[in-house]
Amino acid sequence: MSHSTTEVLVGGVVLAAAIGFAVYAGQSTGFGPGGGGYPLTASFRSLEGVSVGTDVRLAGVKIGTVTGMELNPETYRADTTLSILKGIEIPDDSSVVVSSEGLLGGNFVEIMPGGSLGYFEPGSEITDTQGSVSLISLLLKFVSGGSGGSDSGDSGATE
Repeated sequence: MSHSTTEVLVGGVVLAAAIGFAVYAGQSTGFGPGGGGYPLTASFRSLEGVSVGTDVRLAGVKIGTVTGMELNPETYRADTTLSILKGIEIPDDSSVVVSSEGLLGGNFVEIMPGGSLGYFEPGSEITDTQGSVSLISLLLKFVSGGSGGSDSGDSGATE
């Protein structure tokens, strides 16, 4: 059984491409080596559209990833672990929001920095959180006319 040089070269290129793809996939989902970071935790009412590997952004720039999610059986909230790149300090009065990239885009976790002079220590919990808003529930509320007529406070106000 004889192998031509061309077959060996093509096989090598295919193998190199497969390894490159595996490394890229690992790094883009947060499972790859390198970078490193420190953990922060947060608890959300809803993490719809967020999964392990989702970007954590500050001012639109990726500064980390979601590394863990689990349901807290006592509070029925989604306890989340975020890995933030080393060297990026988050003020300790910051909030965390699940944001959307647009109408058809995916969700990501956004850190809204506060103005405190103190910073979160590794392993700290961010308590000011806002979960994701379901687009379908917003559309249903809009189509059904809002809150169903309970807006009686401002309808007849005069100055």
